[in-house]
Amino acid sequence: MNFEWTAEEQAFREAVRDAIARYGSPEWGPRDFELTTPELAETCRAFCRALAKEGLLTPNWPKEYGGRDASPWEQLILSEEMHGAFEPRGPQYMNVNWIGPAIMAYGTPRQKELHLPLIANGDVFWCQGFSEPDAGSDLSAMRTAAVRDGDTYVVNGQKIWTSYAHAADYCFLLARTDPTAEARRGISALLVPMDSAGIEVRTIPNIAGAHVIHEVFFRDVHVDASCLLGAENDGWALVLNSLANERIGIARFERSARALDAAVANARQAGRPFGPCEKELAGRALAYNEVARVLNYAAVQERISAGEGPRPAASISRVATVTAIRRTAETSLELLGQPALVDPEADEQLATATTVAIAAGSYEMQLNNVARLSLNLPKG
Repeated sequence: MNFEWTAEEQAFREAVRDAIARYGSPEWGPRDFELTTPELAETCRAFCRALAKEGLLTPNWPKEYGGRDASPWEQLILSEEMHGAFEPRGPQYMNVNWIGPAIMAYGTPRQKELHLPLIANGDVFWCQGFSEPDAGSDLSAMRTAAVRDGDTYVVNGQKIWTSYAHAADYCFLLARTDPTAEARRGISALLVPMDSAGIEVRTIPNIAGAHVIHEVFFRDVHVDASCLLGAENDGWALVLNSLANERIGIARFERSARALDAAVANARQAGRPFGPCEKELAGRALAYNEVARVLNYAAVQERISAGEGPRPAASISRVATVTAIRRTAETSLELLGQPALVDPEADEQLATATTVAIAAGSYEMQLNNVARLSLNLPKG
């Protein structure tokens, strides 16, 4: 199997690196993606607008929606380079990877006209209203309700672990629109403006840093019926496809691999022991990162060839990525000792090793998907 990039793909990678050099900042660090201040959020928007003008924000989107019909491989290259540079695009990953494509696939002409140019131009932030406090990892157990009242839905409920809710302009919200239907058949998707009356956002303090995750409360929030994405009560298939896109859209393995390189370099510079045991630790961690990279590539190829619907490789690549990040974090701590807790890159890996096992579907749920979809094992 040949994992080399074509000349065109390598030229695209160089174009991305050039754009980062011209529009980015050498002061970007591992925590800037949190968008902790209004100034950093605006920096993110400005950077995304610059990328959009260069055709580097949504290159794989269709031309009619602001892209240029590039392959998903270019999207992956873009993600690798951006992640490696610590760029603060934050919620733009959701916009570009799965929210925009979901609107393309299921949206009305008006929804496409409203939302897709905003995303393609880098002018908007989204958050994802999926998980709930009492639903665990079972998305179908959600209880947030959207009750139809004429031309509006009245939404009541709570979402949790919502990234970027403090800065978001819109929420891709899942709510139960038919409480009498079978769990997976009574769910609908709503494109909700975050400035709607009745929405409250609270930050959840956590080891990954401020503003990474939030609680979002909906109290008698009136959402126009035109915000319904797809058919009412038929959001499950939409969600399955969207989550598969989300799991392969972020090149976390690239940042993990670069963090491992930094830990090795910093350990040697600090005069820490680096004998055969340490070399073996670093080598094993590197192998895990490369496995995650290759399996992510396999998931991209599956996305190209399989199209819509469940895609087993997405869960396999997610499991590999979580494992790689955990191994990098453990290795960084072993190589650096306690200074790893104040080293920017090592500390981020230590925090990410916890949060990444929950985001985009928990690690355990991904293992269940692998067992069911790839190994054909019985439930339980």
